[in-house]
Amino acid sequence: MDNLQLKEYTTAAGEILLYAGNPDFRQLEVLSQGAGDIWHSSFEQGYKNAFPELVYQTAVFFWYLNDFDGLDQCVSWRVNPNAFAVRKSVWEITKGFDVDYDNLQMQGLDYGFRCIRFLGVVPMYVNNLFSEAKKEIVFISQTDRHLFFRKNYKISHAVFMIFRLGIWKISEWKTFFKIKGNFKKRKEASIFPPRKLNEVQGNPSVSYIIPTMFRQEYTLQLLKDLATQIYKPEQVIVVDATPKDQRDEALYQQNKYPFDLTVIWQQSKGSCKARNEAIALCSGDYIVFGDDDIRIPADFIENHIRLLQTYDVGACNGLDIRAEVHTQDLDDLKRKLENSDLYGKIVGCTPSFSNANSCVKREYVEQLIGNDVNFDGGYGEDSDFGMSLSKIGVTVLFNPFSTNLHLKPPTGGYRFWGNQAKIIGKKRKKQPWELDTPVRGVKPVPSPTVMYGILKHYTPKQLIEYKYKHFTYYLFSGSRLGMLYRLLRIPYKNRQFKKSLFYARKLINLGTRHQ
Repeated sequence: MDNLQLKEYTTAAGEILLYAGNPDFRQLEVLSQGAGDIWHSSFEQGYKNAFPELVYQTAVFFWYLNDFDGLDQCVSWRVNPNAFAVRKSVWEITKGFDVDYDNLQMQGLDYGFRCIRFLGVVPMYVNNLFSEAKKEIVFISQTDRHLFFRKNYKISHAVFMIFRLGIWKISEWKTFFKIKGNFKKRKEASIFPPRKLNEVQGNPSVSYIIPTMFRQEYTLQLLKDLATQIYKPEQVIVVDATPKDQRDEALYQQNKYPFDLTVIWQQSKGSCKARNEAIALCSGDYIVFGDDDIRIPADFIENHIRLLQTYDVGACNGLDIRAEVHTQDLDDLKRKLENSDLYGKIVGCTPSFSNANSCVKREYVEQLIGNDVNFDGGYGEDSDFGMSLSKIGVTVLFNPFSTNLHLKPPTGGYRFWGNQAKIIGKKRKKQPWELDTPVRGVKPVPSPTVMYGILKHYTPKQLIEYKYKHFTYYLFSGSRLGMLYRLLRIPYKNRQFKKSLFYARKLINLGTRHQ
């Protein structure tokens, strides 16, 4: 087992950083003022995309499974233990490397991973921060691989890994039982607490976007919440797709609100297209995305701006609280937050992104142009937008201070169009993702747009692992009595999967679209 010796560096602000190797201290001084808590240059040192076996647990449900290309700075958990820096306060609270691993390389990878996934710590790749560090060959032993799965996940994930690597491999089973008998799932160290939010600096302008359909009464309710914000938006854009014969155009009274209200009567189909129509009109320094069926407290926008400024980042995803019934209100939200495990307790890299509650600097929204309209009629557009921000180098944080109550009424919304995907036959209305090949007979499952997102962001091998996960969950997640029935349906499920892949590949061939 290698010994780790860390040195100390004190910044101009008086904060102590720990480091191994030879960092560029001028860069480190600047980095210490930003969102990162751990910094490394591991991509050039042999660690880029190291430990690909993580796919056996996470499949394609982790933005940072693959390291990003062509960036000088980005989020990356793959820490080179021989050349990295970390805030001393972070190191002490998270208890540093786990020395149960035989290999120091695995200690660094495990540390970076649990920091980003569980502890609210932001690990960053920074090009040339450790320019003199040598390139290494990263080797993870079978023992350390099983130890990682044992310490971080349920036993079932290690069993699945063995199934994929070769269920006949006796050495895998021997190592599995040895690790299982000697170690337990880790009880995580303390979460790194959020920073105290600064007051809003300057006078940044905010544009707020609301796409809506068949929910005018809920949109009016949200507009009232926006009118009572402590930090008010300068511009609110409503894109209403309610059909002409079912809408009341007189409901939106622009002169009634303390902000500029613009209403667009949407002619196109899809929530992605709706948001893009609104984005084209946005003039604010920040754009806040919201669904039509949410309630927001008075400090909602203010806390989005305060968090982005405090951490000096370009995007964040707020805390979405689901209502039990769609008639609940802000008093119910307050009650729920008092019992919340997340409210105000953890920041860190967000594991997801929601167009119901997110705030992004307009310059980054414009860099992406907007939402990818290939997702219209299906699911996955939120995650695609958040991950696309990450892939251009934006650090996207979870914001536990900006909360909303998601009402989820039983009717209305853009899923009205997407629900047609559940219908087969003459009554079915064609979905945008069907393009020139309408669905006949076999309904594609999973949603072709979800499959499109997988093809867009992950490798062919990772798609295969997703397929095995998909079918494993289907086969074993139900009752034991129904397992034989599910087993007999596997050939049909495979036809559905292939059908979904067929449409997803047609979308890939079109490329990312915004109109």
